[in-house]
Amino acid sequence: MNNNNELIQVAKIGRLVGLRGELRLNIHCDFPEQFKPNVTFATDKNFNLQIDSFNPKKNTILFKGYSSRDSAAKLVNLNLFTTAEETSKACKLKDGEFFWFDMIGSVVQEENMVLGVVKDIERMGLDDYLLIDTANELVEQGLAKLFYLPYIDRYIVDFDKDKKIVHSKDALDILKNS
Repeated sequence: MNNNNELIQVAKIGRLVGLRGELRLNIHCDFPEQFKPNVTFATDKNFNLQIDSFNPKKNTILFKGYSSRDSAAKLVNLNLFTTAEETSKACKLKDGEFFWFDMIGSVVQEENMVLGVVKDIERMGLDDYLLIDTANELVEQGLAKLFYLPYIDRYIVDFDKDKKIVHSKDALDILKNS
């Protein structure tokens, strides 16, 4: 998702939790601060929802126009999306931090060898894993077409956001054992 016009899933609407139309919000991003009143998100049903209120302590949300239990029930299980551009505006990063969409599409390189391209990033438990689409030359040598690389210091040396290069160490060993 390296195109600023592509939609990025940031949350999924869960069950009803109140009498006024409150819903549980299952956040799929590291930036709950973007869920604030009057912010609009796209849904997977091709309509937009505007936030009326959000309680970050309880992860409950209320949308404008859905202030009854019956009307809000129609929103259960919808996914909420935004764009990379909107996320960049709404969420301020610290030095050395970046968004997942900045890294997706980046080349994974170990020393001078290209191992592949970051296809996606998945959170498993408390850790993030890069899903790497292995370079064709390595696949032709019999290595796996895809492999996971934990995003931890043991394997990730650094990420050059401008050049879109993930510098790794010992990632080739993971690929060989995949």
